[in-house]
Amino acid sequence: MITIIDYECGNLGSIQNMIKKIGGASRISSNPEEIANAKKLILPGVGAFDTGIKNLHDKGIWDILNKKVLHEKIPILGICLGMQLMTKSSQEGVLSGLSWIDAETCKFSFEYADKKRKIPNMGWNFIQLKKESVLFLNMYENPRFYFVHSYFVRCYNNQDVLAIAEYGFNYHCAFEKENIFGVQFHPEKSHKYGMKLFENFIAL
Repeated sequence: MITIIDYECGNLGSIQNMIKKIGGASRISSNPEEIANAKKLILPGVGAFDTGIKNLHDKGIWDILNKKVLHEKIPILGICLGMQLMTKSSQEGVLSGLSWIDAETCKFSFEYADKKRKIPNMGWNFIQLKKESVLFLNMYENPRFYFVHSYFVRCYNNQDVLAIAEYGFNYHCAFEKENIFGVQFHPEKSHKYGMKLFENFIAL
Protein backbone atom coordinates (compact mmCIF):
# COMPACT_ATOMS: atom_id res chain seq x y z
CA MET A 1 0.00 0.00 0.00
CA ILE A 2 1.37 3.37 -1.06
CA THR A 3 0.23 6.48 0.80
CA ILE A 4 -0.15 9.54 -1.43
CA ILE A 5 0.20 12.62 0.77
CA ASP A 6 -2.60 15.15 0.47
CA TYR A 7 -1.37 18.60 1.49
CA GLU A 8 -3.66 20.46 -0.90
CA CYS A 9 -0.97 20.92 -3.53
CA GLY A 10 -1.13 17.84 -5.71
CA ASN A 11 -2.57 16.08 -8.69
CA LEU A 12 -3.68 13.20 -6.48
CA GLY A 13 -6.39 11.49 -8.50
CA SER A 14 -4.24 11.00 -11.59
CA ILE A 15 -1.48 9.38 -9.55
CA GLN A 16 -3.90 7.05 -7.80
CA ASN A 17 -5.54 6.10 -11.10
CA MET A 18 -2.18 5.26 -12.67
CA ILE A 19 -1.20 3.09 -9.71
CA LYS A 20 -4.56 1.32 -9.87
CA LYS A 21 -4.13 0.75 -13.61
CA ILE A 22 -0.93 -1.22 -13.04
CA GLY A 23 -2.46 -3.27 -10.22
CA GLY A 24 -1.05 -1.35 -7.27
CA ALA A 25 -2.83 -0.30 -4.09
CA SER A 26 -2.78 3.25 -2.78
CA ARG A 27 -4.61 5.64 -0.53
CA ILE A 28 -4.75 9.43 -0.47
CA SER A 29 -4.33 10.82 3.03
CA SER A 30 -3.63 13.96 5.02
CA ASN A 31 -4.10 12.05 8.28
CA PRO A 32 -0.86 12.19 10.31
CA GLU A 33 -1.58 8.80 11.90
CA GLU A 34 -2.02 7.09 8.52
CA ILE A 35 1.13 8.72 7.21
CA ALA A 36 2.98 7.60 10.36
CA ASN A 37 2.03 3.98 9.57
CA ALA A 38 2.87 4.16 5.86
CA LYS A 39 5.33 1.74 4.25
CA LYS A 40 5.85 3.83 1.08
CA LEU A 41 5.06 7.48 0.40
CA ILE A 42 4.47 9.67 -2.62
CA LEU A 43 4.78 13.44 -2.18
CA PRO A 44 3.08 14.96 -5.23
CA GLY A 45 2.85 18.64 -5.90
CA VAL A 46 1.57 21.40 -8.13
CA GLY A 47 1.86 25.04 -7.11
CA ALA A 48 4.10 27.37 -5.14
CA PHE A 49 7.03 26.28 -2.96
CA ASP A 50 6.16 28.32 0.14
CA THR A 51 2.52 27.23 0.02
CA GLY A 52 3.60 23.60 -0.05
CA ILE A 53 5.98 24.00 2.87
CA LYS A 54 3.40 25.92 4.90
CA ASN A 55 0.72 23.29 4.27
CA LEU A 56 3.01 20.47 5.41
CA HIS A 57 3.53 22.33 8.68
CA ASP A 58 -0.11 23.37 9.11
CA LYS A 59 -1.41 19.83 8.56
CA GLY A 60 1.00 18.34 11.10
CA ILE A 61 2.82 16.31 8.45
CA TRP A 62 6.28 17.93 8.54
CA ASP A 63 7.76 16.16 11.59
CA ILE A 64 6.19 12.82 10.66
CA LEU A 65 7.71 13.01 7.18
CA ASN A 66 11.17 13.63 8.60
CA LYS A 67 10.80 10.68 10.96
CA LYS A 68 9.56 8.31 8.26
CA VAL A 69 12.15 9.32 5.68
CA LEU A 70 15.27 10.11 7.70
CA HIS A 71 14.94 7.63 10.56
CA GLU A 72 12.74 4.78 9.35
CA LYS A 73 14.21 5.08 5.84
CA ILE A 74 10.98 4.18 4.02
CA PRO A 75 10.92 4.84 0.25
CA ILE A 76 9.47 8.17 -0.81
CA LEU A 77 8.90 9.55 -4.31
CA GLY A 78 8.60 13.30 -4.82
CA ILE A 79 6.88 14.44 -8.01
CA CYS A 80 7.29 17.95 -9.48
CA LEU A 81 6.75 20.37 -6.56
CA GLY A 82 7.09 17.39 -4.23
CA MET A 83 10.64 16.90 -5.53
CA GLN A 84 11.41 20.60 -5.09
CA LEU A 85 10.19 20.60 -1.48
CA MET A 86 12.90 18.03 -0.69
CA THR A 87 15.62 20.62 -1.48
CA LYS A 88 17.01 23.21 0.91
CA SER A 89 15.33 26.27 -0.58
CA SER A 90 13.70 27.78 -3.64
CA GLN A 91 14.20 31.00 -5.56
CA GLU A 92 10.40 31.06 -5.72
CA GLY A 93 9.97 31.61 -1.98
CA VAL A 94 11.59 32.41 1.35
CA LEU A 95 10.82 29.34 3.47
CA SER A 96 13.27 26.52 4.08
CA GLY A 97 12.65 23.21 2.36
CA LEU A 98 12.83 19.74 3.86
CA SER A 99 16.59 19.76 3.12
CA TRP A 100 16.83 16.03 2.51
CA ILE A 101 18.92 16.67 -0.59
CA ASP A 102 21.83 19.10 -0.92
CA ALA A 103 20.10 21.05 -3.65
CA GLU A 104 18.34 24.31 -4.49
CA THR A 105 15.24 24.95 -6.56
CA CYS A 106 16.02 27.55 -9.23
CA LYS A 107 14.03 29.61 -11.72
CA PHE A 108 14.65 28.96 -15.38
CA SER A 109 16.95 31.61 -16.84
CA PHE A 110 18.15 31.52 -20.43
CA GLU A 111 20.71 34.32 -20.33
CA TYR A 112 23.50 31.96 -21.39
CA ALA A 113 21.40 29.37 -23.26
CA ASP A 114 21.59 28.82 -27.00
CA LYS A 115 18.13 30.38 -27.30
CA LYS A 116 15.38 31.59 -25.04
CA ARG A 117 12.60 29.14 -24.21
CA LYS A 118 9.04 29.61 -23.05
CA ILE A 119 8.29 29.37 -19.36
CA PRO A 120 6.82 27.13 -18.07
CA ASN A 121 8.56 24.21 -19.71
CA MET A 122 5.54 22.22 -20.83
CA GLY A 123 5.42 19.02 -22.84
CA TRP A 124 7.25 15.79 -23.54
CA ASN A 125 11.02 15.56 -23.21
CA PHE A 126 13.66 12.85 -23.28
CA ILE A 127 15.77 12.23 -20.20
CA GLN A 128 19.29 10.89 -19.83
CA LEU A 129 20.11 8.62 -16.91
CA LYS A 130 23.33 9.42 -15.06
CA LYS A 131 23.44 6.27 -12.93
CA GLU A 132 21.69 2.96 -12.51
CA SER A 133 18.56 3.00 -10.40
CA VAL A 134 15.83 0.61 -9.33
CA LEU A 135 13.38 3.36 -10.30
CA PHE A 136 14.32 2.90 -13.97
CA LEU A 137 14.84 -0.85 -13.95
CA ASN A 138 13.92 -2.36 -17.35
CA MET A 139 12.74 1.03 -18.55
CA TYR A 140 11.77 1.37 -22.22
CA GLU A 141 14.46 2.63 -24.57
CA ASN A 142 14.79 6.39 -25.04
CA PRO A 143 12.63 7.21 -22.01
CA ARG A 144 10.59 10.39 -22.26
CA PHE A 145 8.27 12.01 -19.78
CA TYR A 146 5.77 14.85 -19.53
CA PHE A 147 6.96 18.07 -17.86
CA VAL A 148 5.16 21.18 -16.59
CA HIS A 149 7.37 23.48 -14.51
CA SER A 150 8.89 26.95 -14.24
CA TYR A 151 11.53 25.98 -11.67
CA PHE A 152 14.11 23.20 -11.66
CA VAL A 153 16.34 21.49 -9.11
CA ARG A 154 20.09 22.04 -9.01
CA CYS A 155 21.86 19.31 -7.02
CA TYR A 156 25.20 20.18 -5.39
CA ASN A 157 26.24 16.56 -4.89
CA ASN A 158 26.70 14.83 -8.24
CA GLN A 159 26.18 11.45 -6.61
CA ASP A 160 22.53 12.39 -6.02
CA VAL A 161 21.84 13.18 -9.69
CA LEU A 162 19.77 10.42 -11.27
CA ALA A 163 18.82 11.96 -14.62
CA ILE A 164 19.12 15.13 -16.65
CA ALA A 165 16.93 16.77 -19.28
CA GLU A 166 17.57 19.60 -21.72
CA TYR A 167 15.58 22.80 -21.93
CA GLY A 168 17.92 25.50 -23.19
CA PHE A 169 20.59 23.82 -21.05
CA ASN A 170 20.99 20.53 -19.21
CA TYR A 171 19.35 20.44 -15.78
CA HIS A 172 18.78 17.83 -13.12
CA CYS A 173 15.33 16.29 -13.61
CA ALA A 174 15.61 13.37 -11.15
CA PHE A 175 17.60 12.57 -8.04
CA GLU A 176 18.10 9.58 -5.79
CA LYS A 177 19.69 9.43 -2.35
CA GLU A 178 19.25 6.19 -0.42
CA ASN A 179 15.46 5.84 0.07
CA ILE A 180 14.67 9.31 -1.34
CA PHE A 181 13.61 9.67 -4.98
CA GLY A 182 12.53 12.82 -6.80
CA VAL A 183 11.38 13.44 -10.36
CA GLN A 184 10.58 16.80 -11.91
CA PHE A 185 8.36 15.28 -14.59
CA HIS A 186 4.88 13.83 -14.12
CA PRO A 187 4.97 10.01 -14.40
CA GLU A 188 1.18 9.93 -13.98
CA LYS A 189 0.94 11.77 -17.34
CA SER A 190 3.71 9.86 -19.08
CA HIS A 191 1.94 6.75 -20.40
CA LYS A 192 4.02 3.56 -20.54
CA TYR A 193 7.15 5.28 -19.23
CA GLY A 194 5.35 6.52 -16.14
CA MET A 195 3.65 3.17 -15.64
CA LYS A 196 7.03 1.41 -15.62
CA LEU A 197 8.42 3.91 -13.15
CA PHE A 198 5.48 3.40 -10.78
CA GLU A 199 5.80 -0.38 -11.18
CA ASN A 200 9.42 -0.15 -10.07
CA PHE A 201 8.56 2.08 -7.11
CA ILE A 202 5.82 -0.33 -6.02
CA ALA A 203 8.31 -3.21 -6.20
CA LEU A 204 10.78 -1.59 -3.78
